[in-house]
Amino acid sequence: MTLQSQLEAYLTRIWETPARVTMIARIPGGASRETYRFDVEVGGETQGLILRRDPVGSLIDTERKLEFAAFRSFHGSGLPVPEGVALEEQGAELERPFFIMGRIDGGKAQSPFTVAPYGEHARAIGEQFYGHLGAIAAADPATLPIAQVADTPAPDACWKRELDYWEGVIDADEEHPQPIVRACIRRLRASPPPAARKLSVVHGDYRTGNFMHDGQGRIIALLDWEMAHIGDPLEDLGWAMEPLWCYGETDRVSGMLPREEAIAIWEAASGLTVDPAAFAWWELFASVKGQAIWTSSAKEFRAGGLKDPVLGLSGWYTARRQDVILADRLAALEALA
Repeated sequence: MTLQSQLEAYLTRIWETPARVTMIARIPGGASRETYRFDVEVGGETQGLILRRDPVGSLIDTERKLEFAAFRSFHGSGLPVPEGVALEEQGAELERPFFIMGRIDGGKAQSPFTVAPYGEHARAIGEQFYGHLGAIAAADPATLPIAQVADTPAPDACWKRELDYWEGVIDADEEHPQPIVRACIRRLRASPPPAARKLSVVHGDYRTGNFMHDGQGRIIALLDWEMAHIGDPLEDLGWAMEPLWCYGETDRVSGMLPREEAIAIWEAASGLTVDPAAFAWWELFASVKGQAIWTSSAKEFRAGGLKDPVLGLSGWYTARRQDVILADRLAALEALA
């Protein structure tokens, strides 16, 4: 059976009415899910949907039910988050685990490595970008669907859980010594941050490239929630401001706004105050996490399971750029010690 016929069979069964897929196309990119856009006719109407299916091999090990729960948690909240439509952890007619979500058309994603990616709309997009992130941080995870499937750590355990996980990724996947990231990990363990002031939903990959905008200064979709979890909201803010995502820019985080303005917008929307010392820890952690992802990328590319050239570039150029960022951040922290 083709993927189109599999989708038709599945949707006809769960909706208990004939469904006909009239268009399906693979969306390139993405290392943790195969992503397709498709149209389906049902009951005389056409819907635009997105299929996210587990690949045979995956760069990042993620929980699809967490991603699905994140969509359900924030769709309809005032944030531009697609609707979660259906989740199948056993694969059903599609043979591999997947979920289906609503499609938001009319926008585009932006590469995090594009110089001045937003042009004259950078400020407007930045205000929304950091305002939306603050709104995610402000939400009470205990009241949301994600609390039913995500572990809730103690406020003083958030940092260790995340550092243990990503150090474990490096342990499992590195194929050559990495003294810079190892030195940073030692620093993070020797000087842990204070307990989280609030537990929040952490998007996990909130950055340039993981949202859609309309080209006129409006964000229309927040995407790629596959690493969502409950933790310290400073984790998301640090990842959003990772220097990799503002490549070529020195005075604007994410290629959008000056750093202090971005933080002020986040604080106003979240109701939280950024502790500079705690945030410095989470910023260094963000760069360690990045290096863990590039380490996995290099291993998968060399193993031949995933031949997307983006993975090869990530395991080579991006990893070396991350080393420079790690070294600079570690030197700055040591100078303050």
